[in-house]
Amino acid sequence: MTSIQVFDPALCCSSGVCGVEVDQKLVTFAADVDWAKQNGVVLERFNLAQQPMAFAEHAPVKKQLEISGESALPVTLLNGELALAGRYPTRDELAHWAALPVEPIVDVPAASACCAGKCC
Repeated sequence: MTSIQVFDPALCCSSGVCGVEVDQKLVTFAADVDWAKQNGVVLERFNLAQQPMAFAEHAPVKKQLEISGESALPVTLLNGELALAGRYPTRDELAHWAALPVEPIVDVPAASACCAGKCC
């Protein structure tokens, strides 16, 4: 079975919706994680602020931090091996690694986009 581990930078939460500004990358990735888990993928996330020992205990993560510092984060391990550093995996990548079919993501356009900038 495929094991995916994601090592996040220091975050107050993994959803991306805390604080003043919403981080769309985190919101998208959180949705992709939920999708993957609902499809049986074993995916763990580690937060540098809350689980610093996990970063030290995984040699590929520790090495990336030594080389690039926190700019290496997030780091993704696939079956214990480095798969990505510096960005979150996409839903397509998660699906590929877990041998799952990819379902199209339905984006809901903002009101200004659906109305072409006109008042609806």
